[in-house]
Amino acid sequence: MSLLDVKPYDKQYYETVLKPFLPKTFIDCHAHIWLKEFHRDGGLREGSQNWPRLVAKDNSIEDLNETNRLLFPDNEVISVVYGDPIITIDRERNNRYVAEKAHENNFPALYMSHPSQSAEELEQAVLADPVFKGIKVYLQFSPAYIPADEIRIYDFLPKEHLAVANKHKWVVQLHIARPGRLADPVNYCQLLEIEQEYPDLQLLVAHLGRAYANEDVGNALEYLKHTEKTVWDFTANTNDWVMEQVLNRFGSNRFIYGTDFPIFRMHARRVVENGVYINEVSKGQFPKEAIAGDPHMREIEFPEADKITFFIYEEMNACRLACERLGLGKQDVEKIFYANSARIFGVKER
Repeated sequence: MSLLDVKPYDKQYYETVLKPFLPKTFIDCHAHIWLKEFHRDGGLREGSQNWPRLVAKDNSIEDLNETNRLLFPDNEVISVVYGDPIITIDRERNNRYVAEKAHENNFPALYMSHPSQSAEELEQAVLADPVFKGIKVYLQFSPAYIPADEIRIYDFLPKEHLAVANKHKWVVQLHIARPGRLADPVNYCQLLEIEQEYPDLQLLVAHLGRAYANEDVGNALEYLKHTEKTVWDFTANTNDWVMEQVLNRFGSNRFIYGTDFPIFRMHARRVVENGVYINEVSKGQFPKEAIAGDPHMREIEFPEADKITFFIYEEMNACRLACERLGLGKQDVEKIFYANSARIFGVKER
């Protein structure tokens, strides 16, 4: 049984819409790999979204590579890999697995850190294996006593960790918190502060700061206009307007592609209503009880559901639309999908 159900509509979409746009080789800066045995019993932190957990119980390196083979049959994909940033994960086992599989596949990797680690412990862990190019940090690991809506960047990315990352010029990939997303002044003020106080690390803002709706941008881009190094990762974002604003402000040198696999291998499309993103999926694609009451999920009846392709295709097409409106050419697209990440993660020509 195939890992993915690649339908005729999907094949046509890839061949006609995406293949002419994409470079032959591209780098995915944002891919999770783990085995379900690395998880202990327990639930998600309050305020976390449940729908991503419906897509896959785990994502082995074999599944990741097969996903890319099925979705991009005429392209070579290099994945930047790291673990599953959920509080139930055994981080040590997951980090070891990531390092092992990154070596075997000649992929870059990020070490999944925890704010409770001392600066010395973090430094030793990352430097122990040259396959790690830096750290992946996540809000799930913030102290449990902090309400989900009040988590700040420094609650899961301590300044001691930033100092170590700055010392070694590491990559730091950051998924910001808070209901206001990128538009929250706490977030964008701290993003600017990190660039100014830690100029030697490479900060990657995942998901375009979780700005999935136009309303999620607010004044952030204007406030951050004087940043010089911060790079924007448009993983799991399908909003072409937001992409256009970020590209227009910061240029194609600071914009990179990622997938958030396995999540974005699902068939889905995203709409925004009243400032809230909604993932539309085919009726019966997930158990009804699993998505009932989730404000970010909606079932679509057939035959309309036949027009839903893979989520990652939707993301790529959003980037294509943004690039077209800005008049960006093949050289810019090659930067976005390959050269920028190759520079950041030290990927040599293949």
